[in-house]
Amino acid sequence: MKLVKNENEIKQGKKVSDKEAEEAVIKLLDWMGEDPSREGLLETPKRVVKAFKEYFKGYSEDPKKILEKTFGDVEGYDDMVIQKNISVQSHCEHHMAPIIGVAHVAYIPKERVVGLSKLARVVEVFSKRLQTQERLTMQIANVLMESLDAKGVAVSIDSTHQCMTMRGIKKEQATTVTNYYLGKFKDDLSYQNRYLRFISK
Repeated sequence: MKLVKNENEIKQGKKVSDKEAEEAVIKLLDWMGEDPSREGLLETPKRVVKAFKEYFKGYSEDPKKILEKTFGDVEGYDDMVIQKNISVQSHCEHHMAPIIGVAHVAYIPKERVVGLSKLARVVEVFSKRLQTQERLTMQIANVLMESLDAKGVAVSIDSTHQCMTMRGIKKEQATTVTNYYLGKFKDDLSYQNRYLRFISK
């Protein structure tokens, strides 16, 4: 019997079917003391799998593709573009508990800009994966900087972690703020200060 997977097998992974995922949900229901066969829970495994496909759809999406189309007809605009209050719904990788909050994103274009909806879509792609807030903040900033060849990028996230509010220390009012700056936002405090003033209004 083969017990150890080789490196290629680990990288590729075994595709888990919807049926196998539903069976795992049934096991969890049984484990928590529920009766998976009772009327109210008969369709729960299917619903959970369907919901998980939505919660974690970011694994099948490429944020770089979202940023491929840019526009150069902006008459030389070279100041910061800021998008505030982008809703964030993610899940922490430690407890798979929800992370709920807002993101603020800014970039300074070099020659070209990207459609405004694309900034929110990039936030969405990375949010729909198991995350830490610190990594989420950096991933958004790094892909914007690289894909847009921007002069600078700033990303801030302010969120509530339900692994802290519903379990463990149970501090319902606690929020977490993370910031990440690249390019001019990191090198020139005047840009960083302007950005912080704008997102605080």
